[in-house]
Amino acid sequence: MEKRTGLAVLILALLTAFASAQNAKSAQPVLNVSSMDKNVDPCVDFFGYSCGGWIKKNPIPPDQTSWHIYSKLEDDNKLVLRDILESAAKADPERDATKQKIGDYYAACMDESAIEKAGIAPLRLELERIGNLKSKEELASLVVSMQPAKENYLRQETVLFDFGSLQDFKDSTQVIAAADQGGLGLPDRDYYLKDDEKSQELRKAYMAHVQKMFELLGDKPDAAAVEAQAVMKIESALAKGSLTRVERRDPTKLYHKLSREELQRLSPSFHWSEYFTRVGLDSLQSLNVVTPDFFKALNAQLEQEDLTSWKAYLRWHLVHANAPFLSSAFVDADFDFFEKTLQGTEQLEPRWKRCVSAVDNQIGEALGQAYVERNFSPEAKQRALKIVKQIEAAMQQDITGLPWMSATTKQHALEKLHAIANKIGYPDKWRDYSALKIDRNDELGNVLQGREFEFHRQLAKIGKPVDRGEWQMTPPTVNAYYDPQMNDINFPAGTLQPPLFSAESDDAPNYGNTGGTIGHELTHGFDDEGRQFDAQGNLRDWWTPEDAKEFEQRASCISNQYSQYVIVDDIKINGKLTLGEDVADLGGLMLAYMAWKDETKNQKLEPLEGFTPEQRFFIAYGQSWCGSTRDETKRLRATVDPHSPDKYRTNGVVSNMPEFQEAFHCKAGSPMVRENRCRVW
Repeated sequence: MEKRTGLAVLILALLTAFASAQNAKSAQPVLNVSSMDKNVDPCVDFFGYSCGGWIKKNPIPPDQTSWHIYSKLEDDNKLVLRDILESAAKADPERDATKQKIGDYYAACMDESAIEKAGIAPLRLELERIGNLKSKEELASLVVSMQPAKENYLRQETVLFDFGSLQDFKDSTQVIAAADQGGLGLPDRDYYLKDDEKSQELRKAYMAHVQKMFELLGDKPDAAAVEAQAVMKIESALAKGSLTRVERRDPTKLYHKLSREELQRLSPSFHWSEYFTRVGLDSLQSLNVVTPDFFKALNAQLEQEDLTSWKAYLRWHLVHANAPFLSSAFVDADFDFFEKTLQGTEQLEPRWKRCVSAVDNQIGEALGQAYVERNFSPEAKQRALKIVKQIEAAMQQDITGLPWMSATTKQHALEKLHAIANKIGYPDKWRDYSALKIDRNDELGNVLQGREFEFHRQLAKIGKPVDRGEWQMTPPTVNAYYDPQMNDINFPAGTLQPPLFSAESDDAPNYGNTGGTIGHELTHGFDDEGRQFDAQGNLRDWWTPEDAKEFEQRASCISNQYSQYVIVDDIKINGKLTLGEDVADLGGLMLAYMAWKDETKNQKLEPLEGFTPEQRFFIAYGQSWCGSTRDETKRLRATVDPHSPDKYRTNGVVSNMPEFQEAFHCKAGSPMVRENRCRVW
């Protein structure tokens, strides 16, 4: 399931905990008047009013696809991580094991001369294995070594399919094996299937890129062109068998527990027994086949396509997954398509940034230990919980007072709310990387070792109780998430940076900016996906039919609203794809407003900087989304991103709130005042 829940999910209280240690940063105002454009009418375009000045002063850097408050925060955070890694990379015999791993990984990644000298040598053994395939029956054993590569947000790096472990949807206490769709090179199935002019252009550019990579592997242009066509044919067929991202928002469509014999009958041309033996699961009896139709499509391709075509497919995915870690010719070609063509990025990020990201991606909890030691205190957790509980109390009040929900469903909703676990900053128990070997002189070797380590770490969970203390994001990450199966909200320490919160600010902007994001994560437990899981994280319908219908009607109001907004050109938001985030944005800000009003109910609040407290609350919310995005990236995100663009995460929310209309004295009929307001929570 999609876990990524926002570029801007930050936690109010944690920032308080170490504001005294970051006086210079905390002095940055949460509400920055210079970031506004007062020439814009707030009742016409509140995003432009709140952020016009910021956008003018902060153009998108050439190595970025977009630039906003959180991009800057992440960029600043990388400087901290760089300092940690450069210190750890010094060959000091007194380094502890954690610093040795992160330091040597970083040192190997930064050794450009060694990487250039190696060329394609690091891939030679795997290329030879592919070349020596005698029949398609051998695919099951060969792909095991290639499968630890995973799909990420903007590109897929899975071979044939995705395999790993997953909480059992019907028994959240247990971990089961799971096989899912995958095997594509483009970011999404729709890139293969849409027939508009832009999609056709991108497919041609993709095939040219695939051909280029084959040529870098040493193939002649004519042969490389034929191989690229074979890759496109196989991937297009796999795309047709894949669920859409909207379909994947329905967890009931993602649970099909089958025996290994049933899976074998589903795709008889793939030797599953051989595969399970190779991955160390010889005794596996059942698993969740997330997308059965995909495995039927895979089987059809295994039957129809010849061995030569499959060898081309495997060689492509081998180089695709590893291109960012090879010599500059591969890195540049990879950048030209996946960053420049698909997203409009003008320049490659400097190597140090890429290496910081690589360490965080693969051994992030080792890096996180050093990060937390330097930037975050244990006391922060306790201070945070107090404020999180305050937002939770607002949600309890909200649920209790809902006029459209029956007492029976309210009881279950409150039970779920009270069961939510709050995970703050970093894990209580750090991940053990002692089995992972890092070589100071072998960058790609470290990447491959890291993937294999994580692949087998995931498989080792199968058949065992769920570890509810585990995190899916690393401590330095500038993000956060809600997990419906764990029923927990998770706020990594990396998000805890001013100016999103300042201890020196009045309450209104603090609650408007980051208080809303706490409510955002809580609301995810009750959005169109989250509401289908109960307090224990099991997929179970705890709604009365009448209440479920009420929810769907209210949610469709939001979906219909956002589906009218234009992203770029004639592309509109897919309101069904963004529904969960849009519901959470609106619900989160409403909860923050309730909590703020409750916190300040006995205080006399005066205007500051020419704005009433209520106006300051909303302006700070608007400024939490200040940013701009390249048109190419907008097109990509319209297909793959479950979040609406920043402008509409601002305007779409406030236009539904009568509190906003009152704060800015907007007249009925103004663009920021919807005639038929939407509200779920």
